[in-house]
Amino acid sequence: MRSFGLYDVTRGLTTAVAAGAAGVLLWTAALVGQQTTARFWEEMGIVAGAGLVLSLAHAVGGWTKGLRLRLAPGTFVLGFLPVLVCVGWVLLAAQPGNGRLEGRIVSWSQGLGLLGIVHKLGLWNGALAFGFGLVLGLSLEAVPVAELAPVAAAEAPTEAVTAPGDRWAADEPLSAERDAARKAEPNTVVVGPRSD
Repeated sequence: MRSFGLYDVTRGLTTAVAAGAAGVLLWTAALVGQQTTARFWEEMGIVAGAGLVLSLAHAVGGWTKGLRLRLAPGTFVLGFLPVLVCVGWVLLAAQPGNGRLEGRIVSWSQGLGLLGIVHKLGLWNGALAFGFGLVLGLSLEAVPVAELAPVAAAEAPTEAVTAPGDRWAADEPLSAERDAARKAEPNTVVVGPRSD
């Protein structure tokens, strides 16, 4: 059975650092305030950033083997875009003063019979912005570099010829050797009295 000790510690520390960073961002957002339309949007952007930082901790904590982030198209289209529309609608209606599109969104909400729900959700504008950032981060996924540019170990040339900016291709033979070494039997050492 594989031990996940170092992996768990790495993810735990990354989560703790991300939670601390999100807390600092939320504290900073509280200092900005919502007195004007510009400050409202600054604060919502900072709060959304806190949600994004927290959701990326999961992917970053798994980067022990050279992983990169990739936008998951299905999650982005089916998960993030509806959240963008709904949260954007509510935040545009909830912004203070006569902000951009505020009157139009309120009149559309009233015409659709949604003004009550939009108003009630608008009271939770910070939670909506945080969730927006969280869902944006969840639409990204960590994938091994090998999956981004698949090359079989047997097909890898002995002398790698790479373009000047293609640093990942140069590492592929080394990555294949490391993967093969990880899958092999572990080395064992016998400890105790030596038998003659």
